[in-house]
Amino acid sequence: MIDLDLVATAPVAEAPFPYFLATGVLSSGALAEVAGDFPSISQPGVFPLNELTYGPGFDRLIREIRSRELEQILEAKFDVDLADKPLMITVRGHCQRKDGRIHTDSKDKIVTCLLYLNDTWSEEGGRLRLLRSGDDIDDMIAEVPPDGGTLVAFKRTDNSWHGHHPFEGPRRYVMFNWVRSEAALRKNIGRHTLSARIKRLNPFARNDLH
Repeated sequence: MIDLDLVATAPVAEAPFPYFLATGVLSSGALAEVAGDFPSISQPGVFPLNELTYGPGFDRLIREIRSRELEQILEAKFDVDLADKPLMITVRGHCQRKDGRIHTDSKDKIVTCLLYLNDTWSEEGGRLRLLRSGDDIDDMIAEVPPDGGTLVAFKRTDNSWHGHHPFEGPRRYVMFNWVRSEAALRKNIGRHTLSARIKRLNPFARNDLH
């Protein structure tokens, strides 16, 4: 389902932090299969898998994300050892206007990957920007339209700034992060689980930022 050759051959930029972008890593057929089995998410925010129900096509994508083959590719691209590091997978289906504030990921995370599952993106907002600084959304090194089948990945650093202009509406992706320990995984999954349950009661609660 995931074109691992495209991921493996995508060039890595090293400055101001290591990242790469690969487009078309899911075929149109794979995207249709995943879209048909995507979990029903109407609230903003990111949701852990344990809070979602989804079909076999989406489950197949998750199994490929968990594969050692993909992990090895990312190890080589970012010069890190991930074999003994836990993998955290979360899903977004909807964005609200206050999402996308500039941030770096928490120090619990080693590598962040975002695999977008939308149609071709025509909106000005909602396009992820990788940034040179933490105070100017227009000082970007790359802009990533969240088109279906686009994968963006970066190594978490103290200056791995990113964000996007406001957008409200459906915006689908799977985010997967390798984290530093089982304790970090439990902490983050617990936080996302609690947040997901609060969001179901209050859709306007504070959300995650990607």
